[in-house]
Amino acid sequence: MTTEINMKEILLDILDNLSGEKEGDLERFKFSLANASYGEKAPIPKGRLQKADTRIKLVDLLCEYYKEHGAVNVAILVLERINLRDSADKLKEATKKALGPQQTPDRSANAYRVKYREHIKNKYSTIKDMNARLGENVTLNSRYTKLIIVNEHRHKKQREHEIMALGRRHAEILTKHASPITIGDLFESDRDGQLPQIVVLQGAAGIGKTLTAKKIMLDWANEELYQSRFDYVFYINCRKINFVREQRSVEDLILENCPDQNAPTKEILMNPEKLLFIIDGFDELRFSFNQPTSNQCSDPCEKQPVEIILSSLFRKEVLLKSYLIITTRPIALEKLEQCLKDERYAEILGFSENEREEYFYKFFENEEQARKAFNFVEDNEMLFTMCFVPLVCWIICTVLKQQMEAGEDLAQTSSTITGVYMNYLFSLLKGHSSNSEKQVQGNLNGLCSLAADGIWRKNILFEEEDVKKHGLDKPDSLFLNENMFQKGIDCEFVYSFIHLSFQEFFAALFYVLEKEETVENSETAIQALEKLFEECGKSRNYLMLTMRFLFGLLNKKRMEEMEKKLSCKISPKIKNHLLTWVKEKLSLSLLNYDELSSLEMTIFYFEYFHCFYEIQETEFVQSAMDHFTELKLNGRTFTKMDQIVLQFCIKNCCKLESVYLDTCLSLTEDLNEDSPGPSKRPRWAEHQQELYPSPIYSLCEALEDPNCKIKKLSLKSCEITDAACENLATVLRTNQSLTELEVRFGDLDDTIVQLLCKGLTHPNCKLQRLSLTFGDLTDACCGDLAAFLRTTQNLTELELGQRKLGDAGVKLLCEGLKQNRTLQSLKLWLSSRYGCSITATGCGDLAAFLKTSQSLTELDLNCNQSLGDAGVRLLCEGLTHPNCKLETLVLTGCGLTAACCEDLSSVLITSQTLTFLNLGLNSLEDSGVQLLCEGLKHPNCKLQTLNLWKCNLTDAVCGDLAAVLRTNQSLTKLVLNQNKLGDARVRLLCEGLTHPNCKVQTLDLWKCDLTDACCGDLAAVLRTNQSLTELILSENKLGDAGVRLLCEGLTHPNCKLQSLGLRKASTWKFGVTSTGCEDLAAVLRTSQSLTEVDLYSNDLGNAGVQLLCEGLKHPNCKLQKLYLGYQSVTEETLAELDAVKDTKPDLVIQIWNH
Repeated sequence: MTTEINMKEILLDILDNLSGEKEGDLERFKFSLANASYGEKAPIPKGRLQKADTRIKLVDLLCEYYKEHGAVNVAILVLERINLRDSADKLKEATKKALGPQQTPDRSANAYRVKYREHIKNKYSTIKDMNARLGENVTLNSRYTKLIIVNEHRHKKQREHEIMALGRRHAEILTKHASPITIGDLFESDRDGQLPQIVVLQGAAGIGKTLTAKKIMLDWANEELYQSRFDYVFYINCRKINFVREQRSVEDLILENCPDQNAPTKEILMNPEKLLFIIDGFDELRFSFNQPTSNQCSDPCEKQPVEIILSSLFRKEVLLKSYLIITTRPIALEKLEQCLKDERYAEILGFSENEREEYFYKFFENEEQARKAFNFVEDNEMLFTMCFVPLVCWIICTVLKQQMEAGEDLAQTSSTITGVYMNYLFSLLKGHSSNSEKQVQGNLNGLCSLAADGIWRKNILFEEEDVKKHGLDKPDSLFLNENMFQKGIDCEFVYSFIHLSFQEFFAALFYVLEKEETVENSETAIQALEKLFEECGKSRNYLMLTMRFLFGLLNKKRMEEMEKKLSCKISPKIKNHLLTWVKEKLSLSLLNYDELSSLEMTIFYFEYFHCFYEIQETEFVQSAMDHFTELKLNGRTFTKMDQIVLQFCIKNCCKLESVYLDTCLSLTEDLNEDSPGPSKRPRWAEHQQELYPSPIYSLCEALEDPNCKIKKLSLKSCEITDAACENLATVLRTNQSLTELEVRFGDLDDTIVQLLCKGLTHPNCKLQRLSLTFGDLTDACCGDLAAFLRTTQNLTELELGQRKLGDAGVKLLCEGLKQNRTLQSLKLWLSSRYGCSITATGCGDLAAFLKTSQSLTELDLNCNQSLGDAGVRLLCEGLTHPNCKLETLVLTGCGLTAACCEDLSSVLITSQTLTFLNLGLNSLEDSGVQLLCEGLKHPNCKLQTLNLWKCNLTDAVCGDLAAVLRTNQSLTKLVLNQNKLGDARVRLLCEGLTHPNCKVQTLDLWKCDLTDACCGDLAAVLRTNQSLTELILSENKLGDAGVRLLCEGLTHPNCKLQSLGLRKASTWKFGVTSTGCEDLAAVLRTSQSLTEVDLYSNDLGNAGVQLLCEGLKHPNCKLQKLYLGYQSVTEETLAELDAVKDTKPDLVIQIWNH
């Protein structure tokens, strides 16, 4: 109070002097005061200044508005601004005399900072390990190991499948971001020169966010970090904030960091641009932060509920110029983003390889123990991968240290997450063996019950009454953290598991422990095991780690170990329940494969593959995966752990025959020579050079297993490195079952093929089909392939879809093929966007091969645009040779015209084997097809399939084609799509189709400029033709009127049609509507042959889909596949479709709701 009076008297003296020195100075002072902002305070409202019409009232107003010290500082600021520097100096001197030299407003905060730093040093210099006993501390700097931090933010979708214990996602980002930052860089300017005021530091649970926050506090206190930037750094623990019941102000939060209650908080708050607040654990806050702006607090001294105070800090409503670091798990980022503006994101990825090694050396005081432990872990890829996550690294170090001190063999340590957690559990319980067996079991049951209850409630913090409810009268501090929080004038204790993953471990243990038959506790939220299965199927993130632990705990050896060490019995029934459930789950997933995206299926499979890896029981896994014959994985970036898991599952999938990897990348180890640590290059990199550079090493290791029965391996858009090719070559030399290898896209070049040929030319190689497409192969690799073709006794199909092979490459291949007696299919196609292709020169070599080959039945030269008429003429010389056995010829997009059609017609007349001819995407025009028809009508013609899509045809060819249909006895498939045939002449085509000699089974008229005018003729075909089973009329303007006419034919008893295509072009406004659906529903009720209908992109609406449902439900309906594509329908309509599928499980309905 004395200080307040002194301040007011000093201010009053100065104002008295102003009025006496010069007329107008006091008015100038008031005018400037009305425009002066100080700290976070807005200027004093002019109305209030006008009312302060005396000097005494003005002093009172200043002290009330700015507080005493603030009023003095504002007065000094204003005096200097109006050039009354003598008065400003007098005010400073008078204040100094009144308060003493160390307590003046401009020096008290600085003086207190020395005391505050010492307090922070003492508070944060030591940490406690999770299992520390009384008095056991570790200095933070002796244990802290640098973490990889990148200043990139990932959105929720990319973080959806985070696995906290494995560090999968942060390892993925590590490969994409080559420039990690340090904690000292968090507030550096970005490329645009912008300095952030808010940094969100995110990371998975256990990744080191809290330790990093404490390290920042300690380094600042030691004057090693942010010295020129921040005068004060304050730490706010969100877990504790949850239990603050009373109102708080920002000033209160600052005081809670200080060593005493005498901190000069007002002065500290006067320089907000020098303050840093570290908000640790945002994801643990229970507040919604949906408060309206009007509820926010702008005064740092104003008391409000803590959620208002924090929200105001986040939204910069209070202390606008202050700085924030907010740590959070990614799961809460979306919630946090609503509160922030112009924030910067950084992410902690965990330890690099070298830093993991450094951590081991820091953890073990004995260097020999550290070396031994680290060598053991780095030789076990599973454990080494898990050490990306600091928490898991600590667990493994803890367990290994205890085993070493007990003289145990490290090789006995389990290699799964469950094994590590169980060892940790046993080691803690063993260290506290004073409890009786009954007490241990009671505490364990209580912990498991508490954990499961928390998992179902999504609760990680437990009050004392929660703990007691589960029979833990004295909470088990071995596995629960005890936290003390203020509550009014008293204190309360709350509890949490050491880490969320431990809670999930104990929750899984709850379900496997055998229980006495007791009445269920209605006060808990724990659901039955069946409900856990059900919920786990719905939510991948929520319960999947619990499910992994559940699988791991049911391993037979672990069950025995649990019983031996803890006298706990595992329920014998649960494993059978689990096996039944997972087999059903995976079986259903295969049945519904078409209804889920390939990426969703890949995620689904890997979640369960990780579970299988946890149980580590061959018999169980083989039984669970017994129905798998093929495995398709799409769009996944494999971590090393994923590769190990995939290898394990493939080895135990006895009936697996095909593996498809599409757009799958693999994380390789990025060896950083400059990383600190005991050694700059990890030992595994020196001794296992072949292991990690290859992204498919583990997969190849599974394929090399003698029991592997996989016949087909497809790698599409996957990383194919030199090392990967060497792995594949090893597979080809050893695997006796692999008959198909497909490599599409990726980094496919000559060197890789040359490496691959080392395996292909080995006598043990049994490959029958080799496909290498969409790469950069040139003629340089064709010599190696030719050597393979000369020696192989098994290869029947070779596909090279490359852009640079050219004629030289073809010549080399043909040299090799001269001695080959097995090749049946040769595909040398190019993508049409590339210009370099096979020309007439190459066709000469191919023609020579056709004259001699006794085995080749298929030749595909798709999209070789430079081939042209001259090339076809040369090919035809080979095709007409008596030795030629070719059955299939594909010349799509080869730059052909009518000039080559006479030669092709001669082939049709003379060849006794050619049954398939694809001439699509060539400008043959009507004259060319008319020449072809001469050959097609010849009695010797054996052609079954003719594809003339997009050949620039008009209605003029319909008569010639009709003549072919009346005479040709072999043609069963005619493709005419994307030619402008029109309605008028299609009638002629229909006359041919109705002729008794016509044997056509498939007619493709997709996008042929047809309307409802031709549908009567097509209906007549449906009524009379006994061979037509597939009719494609998609993207024609038939409308409901055309569909009605078609349905007259479809409902006729003689109609044999099985598949009908009526897709609509997405840009057209007309198509089939609900009106047409009524006619189609009648067809579904009566047709005994129709099994597939394609209505993709037609706007059917709710009414149309419901009409189709009525037809589908009819007992006579034989439909097996219905394609609806994107439709705008209600949930009720979708439910009706589901009801139909329930009654007809074999029916596939493909629909995506807008």
